[in-house]
Amino acid sequence: MIARVSERETGPHADAPREPESAEPTGLDGARQAAERGVDAEPDPVTAPDRPRRSRERTRIFAAAGSIIVVAAIVLTFVLIKLNAKTSSSSGSLPNGHAGAAPTAVVDKVTSVPASTLNTVGSGAYAGRMQTITGNPAPLTANGKPELLYIGAEYCPYCAAERWAMIVALSRFGALSGLATVQSAVSDGAGNQEPFPNTPTWTFVHASYSSPYLTFSEVELYTNIPDTSAGGYTALQTATSAQLALLNKYDAPPYVDSAAAGSIPFLDFGNKYVSIGASYSPQVLSGLSWGTIATDLSNPGSTVAKSVDGTANYITAAICSMTGNQPTSGCTTTVRSLETQLTS
Repeated sequence: MIARVSERETGPHADAPREPESAEPTGLDGARQAAERGVDAEPDPVTAPDRPRRSRERTRIFAAAGSIIVVAAIVLTFVLIKLNAKTSSSSGSLPNGHAGAAPTAVVDKVTSVPASTLNTVGSGAYAGRMQTITGNPAPLTANGKPELLYIGAEYCPYCAAERWAMIVALSRFGALSGLATVQSAVSDGAGNQEPFPNTPTWTFVHASYSSPYLTFSEVELYTNIPDTSAGGYTALQTATSAQLALLNKYDAPPYVDSAAAGSIPFLDFGNKYVSIGASYSPQVLSGLSWGTIATDLSNPGSTVAKSVDGTANYITAAICSMTGNQPTSGCTTTVRSLETQLTS
């Protein structure tokens, strides 16, 4: 379960094109101008004494009534918007995009899944493939710590699924801040439909990570906003030349088929392991709110927990192999037992 990133998408990115400026609204102005023309065009009663006064009064009444209707319509629109916002809030759904941080209560649930729940889930419904990087490359480190490199994109439904498990796993070694909600895309700039559209997820674009054991580096290449000029999506973050070199080297045969080279999500665990593609189906999250998913993570019997927590345990095992099984609170007996099952 992977999303293909073309050569264009992994190269240096130009700024996204500006949205075309729309013309000023003409509906209200047009109605007002029409009313004003009707009044101004009236013949002067002195020069046209034969025009009944009632006709002029009726014209003014209709104009006034039209203004009242327009004002009432505007007020009603604002009322409906507020009611809709209240309904969305009460249903537990969260806004798309990254205008602000996600609700603290939801973030807390995702970043503090109990160790007892994770141990109960074990391997769960994990269907990914963690592969050992061959050739004994130099360890990937940053700031004196082993580094986990993630490359993905906001439009990608497979990245959307993997991020939930990544957040659960990373939270066992440190603290994530600045997380915000986003959904995978529906269609690209050429009108091509995406699989598993509107998968609820998070974006790492404004997130930061603090850990005494691990450095987490993230690159969200593209937004979920279609770019009709290029047929894809608007660019977001630019990978460094070193990050692109790792992507080109390990996101290729023998780790993936040649037809899938350059796929996302791409995870490099310190140049020790590589994981490419989603480790469970995004369908598991379909139709669920962020709040529902976050709550289900602590229920080991739920489908969400089996998929997300099971994947998180394997990601945790790969990280533990990089940190020397530290801390022990994260690298539990259950997790260490999975370390022997990482390669395939």
